[in-house]
Formats: sequence, C-alpha cells, structure tokens
Amino acid sequence: MRRVTLTQFLIEQQRKGLMSADLRLLMEVVARAVKAIAVNVSKGALAGVLGEAGSDNVQGEAQKKLDVIANDILIQANEWGGHLAAMASEEVEEIRPIPGEYPKGAYLLLFDPLDGSSNIDVNISVGTIFSVLRCPEGVSTPTEADFMQPGTAQVAAGYSVYGPSTQLILTVGSGVHGFTLDREMGSFIYTHPDMTIPADTKEYAINGSNERFWEAPVQRYISELQAGAEGPRGRDFNTRWVASMVADVHRILTRGGIFMYPLDSKMKDKGGKLRLMYEANPMAMIVEAAGGAASTGRERILDVKPVKLHQRVPVILGSRNEVERVVSYHQES
Repeated sequence: MRRVTLTQFLIEQQRKGLMSADLRLLMEVVARAVKAIAVNVSKGALAGVLGEAGSDNVQGEAQKKLDVIANDILIQANEWGGHLAAMASEEVEEIRPIPGEYPKGAYLLLFDPLDGSSNIDVNISVGTIFSVLRCPEGVSTPTEADFMQPGTAQVAAGYSVYGPSTQLILTVGSGVHGFTLDREMGSFIYTHPDMTIPADTKEYAINGSNERFWEAPVQRYISELQAGAEGPRGRDFNTRWVASMVADVHRILTRGGIFMYPLDSKMKDKGGKLRLMYEANPMAMIVEAAGGAASTGRERILDVKPVKLHQRVPVILGSRNEVERVVSYHQES
C-alpha cells in the first residue's frame, strides 16, 4: 500500500480546491513545529525540561518549562513564513504581531502550545491544539478585535497528541484526517482517513471530583449513567478521564464517547473552565467534521460570539446522541 505523506495529502486537498496554497504551507509549518515539540516532550528529564518554569501564564496558572518551550517553537516557526497576519497563544495575554521585517499573510493562527501540561511530569499524553481564521479583508495590522470571530469562521483546526506515537489530526472543513509521525523518515504519514465519531457510546469523560458543583442537568445525566443497566438508560457505561483534553478527545475521535467540562458553581463567574478560542472552537470544528456534536449545554460552541481573547466556556462534545441528550436536559431545566 502506498504511504501518503502529510505534504502529499495537503497538495491533493489544494488541488481539490479545499484549501489555498498559503493555507497548505501554513499547515506544513505547524506540522514541523509539532515535530520539534514532540522531540522535546520525548526527551523529558534527559533534557531537563520537566518541572515548572517559575512563571505564570495569562490564566494565572503555573507554567511548565515545556509550556514555554512549546510556545516559543510555534512562534518562531510561524512568524517569518509570510502566511500569517498575527498569532495568539493561550500562554500570552496579548496577540503576537508579525515582526516588521517579515511579510504578512492572510491568516490568523491561535494555539494552545501544550494542552494537559499538568500531566507532563507523570509521563501522560499531552498535545498541541490550533485554530486558523482568516484575517479580515483590508486589515494590515490586526488587533484583538480581528480575532473575535465565531468558530464557524475557522478555515482549519487540528491537534497533535504526544503519546506512544505522535499523531496529528486536522480538518479543513471536509472530514477529519489523522497522521502518525514516522520518526525514522521524519514525516507524518496518512494513517487515519476520514475519522468518524459513532452517534452512540458507552463511555464518558468528566472530572467526577466536581460533582457537588455541577448544575442540575449534568448531575441528572451523570447519575443516569452511573445507575447503569438497572437505571433509566438500561445499560452500563464506563468512565474514562485522562485530564488532558487532547487525549480524551482523541479517544472519542477513535472509538466514540462524550467529553464534558460543564459549567459549575466554582467556575461560573469565569464562564467555564476551557478557553473558547484555543480549545473549544478547534475541538468543536474537528468533532463536528467527524459527525459528532459540540455544545456549551446552552448553545452550539461554534456559534458562540467571542468577546475576548481568553474567554472561557463550558464544553460538552462527542457522540451526537449523548451530547443532544445533555443539551435537552439543559433545555428542560
């Protein structure tokens, strides 16, 4: 069987009219950055990159050394290529303009450089999440306001997961496609064509330690799952929780499931736990392109109109029938 590289795949997508040449080149640059991050993650303690960096990010969370390294790799890889008008990182408060000595392009790139970084020191899978928007026409020097586009405006989204193998998952709006890094070749190989999420599932992912803070619709839904075959659902469900969004979503993309970080009384004043622009929107685009659904519980995630760069939202995504059930419980309440 012919092995198709990421470059070949992207060229074929361009030939089909699904992406521009600049978007194709941007995806290749992001993929090169992912390979560099994978090398650093895999070295771990051997390279002295574990532990905290001694600084906090814009969210007030302690940064890991690899958070800072991954952020720098993505910025340095993307700032000079001429494909971007600006960037934004979950780790940095303000947008990152393209330095004046470099040409500017038509796209805006947003990323969470190392999702799940609290798991780094215990050698559990982490990842990178990214989203691509068009820079508004006629704008040569983007501001934060130019990033305030709903998830439906994304032209591409993807994530990498650094686990037993490094995988890159992406969509340009037409299907979801998975690639595995061949370390000997140094290339991403097309290994998971047309990934789809089954409409039904028996697995759910949620941080159960927050149960006492959940709203009534979520408590109702989870209690029904926990009741199993003897309860109203008439079948048993299993919990799977990695506490790394990329790992949990990757499992759902591979075999189905529902992932929930719902609104709760602890996070209500902040709007939720996960960031709309860096986590919820790109993951929602991927999940919907794979046949799943993604909601805040109150509205479709991709329809949320952002009002600030680091806005947080509740996230419920995965197998369509389960997501729709949770949404219906919110509507009933």
